[in-house]
Amino acid sequence: MNSPIIILSTTGSEDEASKIAEHLVSNRLAACVNIIPSITSVYRWKGEMNSDREILMIIKTDASRFEEIKTAVRNMHSYETPELIAIPIQQGLQQYLDWIAESVSA
Repeated sequence: MNSPIIILSTTGSEDEASKIAEHLVSNRLAACVNIIPSITSVYRWKGEMNSDREILMIIKTDASRFEEIKTAVRNMHSYETPELIAIPIQQGLQQYLDWIAESVSA
């Protein structure tokens, strides 16, 4: 344990983001999920250019929880292929990093 990460994921609605966030935090898979409404994503999907309004979730957790988060998000998400990108936290306020570890411990 103690390999803090940030996971980025987008959804198509604030309701969906809230349900996923509440599930992750209540099940100690994430310490915190920030929900940022109304971003615009420009992307190519199945050969077509798209531009859509999406909701960004910033999930703070430990790397040891990634597989469980991946399973939960895939089961709860409406997208065929949801974004799920993990970024290691290289540095941070030690008290905050300790809080993440404590919040996601079994």
